[in-house]
Amino acid sequence: MMKNLINSCLFLVALGIVKYGHCQQASISIDLTKETGAMHPLWAWFGYDEPNYTYMKDGRKLLSEIAALSPVPVYVRAHNLLTSGDGVAALKWGSTNMYTEDAAGNPVYNWKIVDSIFDTYIKRGMKPLAQIGFMPEALSTHPQPYKHDWKPGVPYSRIITGWAYPPKDYNKWDTLVCEWVKHCVERYGKKEVESWYWEVWNEPDGYYWKGSQQEFFKLYDYAADGLKRALPTARIGGCNSTGGAMKFLDAFLKHCLYETNYATGKKGSPLDAVLFHAKGSPVIVNGTVVMNVRNQLRNIDDNLKVISAYSELKGLPVIIGESDPEGCAACGMSTNPENAYRNGTMYSSYTAASFARKYELADKYKTDLTGAVSWSFEFEDQPIFAGFRDLATNGVDKPVLNVFRMFGMMQGKRVAVTGSDMYGLQTILDSSVRKNADLGALASKGDKSAAVMIWNYHDADTAGSTRPVRVTVKGLPSGTVKLTHYRIDDQHSNSYTAWKQMGSPLHPSKEQFLALEKSGQLQLLGKPENIKPVNGTYVANITLPKQGVSFIKLDW
Repeated sequence: MMKNLINSCLFLVALGIVKYGHCQQASISIDLTKETGAMHPLWAWFGYDEPNYTYMKDGRKLLSEIAALSPVPVYVRAHNLLTSGDGVAALKWGSTNMYTEDAAGNPVYNWKIVDSIFDTYIKRGMKPLAQIGFMPEALSTHPQPYKHDWKPGVPYSRIITGWAYPPKDYNKWDTLVCEWVKHCVERYGKKEVESWYWEVWNEPDGYYWKGSQQEFFKLYDYAADGLKRALPTARIGGCNSTGGAMKFLDAFLKHCLYETNYATGKKGSPLDAVLFHAKGSPVIVNGTVVMNVRNQLRNIDDNLKVISAYSELKGLPVIIGESDPEGCAACGMSTNPENAYRNGTMYSSYTAASFARKYELADKYKTDLTGAVSWSFEFEDQPIFAGFRDLATNGVDKPVLNVFRMFGMMQGKRVAVTGSDMYGLQTILDSSVRKNADLGALASKGDKSAAVMIWNYHDADTAGSTRPVRVTVKGLPSGTVKLTHYRIDDQHSNSYTAWKQMGSPLHPSKEQFLALEKSGQLQLLGKPENIKPVNGTYVANITLPKQGVSFIKLDW
């Protein structure tokens, strides 16, 4: 079966579907004997704005699926964990009502909603990347208006209300954090909470913070003080600045390392992890979505450069707190047509190609890149396939989730990959993927297995050809090896294509939903087969459509 796939491109030429030049065979070579680094599960991190989705029906279902696909605990980051309100979710909004005050101004703590959020994670073996934000209404220096009325299509600045301001009393802010952490230790145990990460606020250099830079440093210092008083071994970090805010990040690092702590009066502030964001920037060009993976990777490159300049930070975990193709998960296709990539396979191939380069950037700077949070979850009570940046829609998995299922099967060490049509890291940093497609791979080797993820990615979402690819794997053991080939393309692991073939029903019937649910799972390309490497080498001839992703698993 694998050997015969090479002929399919020529068949498409005969039908006039593709040009002959597009059938030129690409080559990818994997050497299992040459290790390049650890296969850290950078991908096992997810986040979202609306924390109340966590314990809702489709939220619980998706979290269970995410937990199941990962061999390690998945970390989850959510906004609005301290926001005041009734716990009813809306786009880019959530609340727990954790903190209020009585008539005399005394704190009143209520852990019910935030417990239901963290309980959902812990029951699934997941761990919070617990965000200390945003400002409770009773503590805000500008409490009114408080709940925003933002919706897709209106100015993004409408989200900024009373929750974005500094506290009127930093000691009460400190105590709030301390009491919350003490409660978590009582509820989940010291060992469990020690395994979490905590971080303060979100993008304080931008929309999300209505105070000054120094006021944010003060906010961080008091939050860190409260956390460490409750649990000295708890891990805290920051500052989750936007991708281009290198000066802000640099100032924050200087403050934590050298400057006077606002809460303690001592030198420096606790810093157990460094966090920043990285985003791409798709646009519409003549009616076509054109991605910009360069922008996202340049964000990472620029911020890692800042971090690596401090010898004191060597070995400290670095987490990309949000790492995505663009910036607004809750903006759908109807208001932002450049987001049309999200439902189909382009999101999948972009994710595969970009994560591979994150490993390269970590190697470049010799950085302990621990995680890259995909700011993508699900949106309850929204139209099916509305084009939000999510992993599933109305309980139906999108193609992109299957890339993470592929990552979940990669373990051990990363190994050397070369490819005739694979872009070098510097080329993408210079000019993105704008000429030929990036036909590349990421490979790993475990004790008795190997895995190869192959993508055919291009920034432009135009109709493209299926490419023949010669995949050579060296360093295999003698004897029989089981080969399993998974695929994401228009016909495999793709609920969006299945939905369109049904006529794009806005309210699928029970039978249609079950069919969509099945089509959203990771699917095989043919049956598994037993192969016998020759002198430790196996050659597979495959074809891969544009924006498709193949995953070849080898077990012995």
